[in-house]
Amino acid sequence: MSTYIMREDLMVQQQVKSVWQHMVGVICLNQTSRIQVKRVLPELFKHYPTPESLLRSSPKLIKMIIEPLGMVNVRENRLRRMSKDFLTWDGEDATQLYGIGKYGSDSYRLFYKKEIPENVSDHELKRYIEEEFNAV
Repeated sequence: MSTYIMREDLMVQQQVKSVWQHMVGVICLNQTSRIQVKRVLPELFKHYPTPESLLRSSPKLIKMIIEPLGMVNVRENRLRRMSKDFLTWDGEDATQLYGIGKYGSDSYRLFYKKEIPENVSDHELKRYIEEEFNAV
């Protein structure tokens, strides 16, 4: 396993290197604690830094890496299908990517489009908006 662990004081979205990694983080955060995700993502990205590398892989190693997050089969399928969609995605509406819902869309708009979405319900995203944009 990777010895690097993401910083606890920053959101996962503040510690990834690309939009694709951002979306992987969003899928991994679904119904899982941020602490667990911050331990798993560095190892996942060490093996699969791009959507192409993930799509070329067999599911076995991905499932082994993400096992601490639970819902392994569902999560691996979402990661694979989102990665396939990502290759042809126009970068506009994140909900067009498989497995990305309102939270993922709100997060993408905040971190990559620098837009404040309406009706943000996630506590951490609200806190980020307050700190970074002095709004909510």
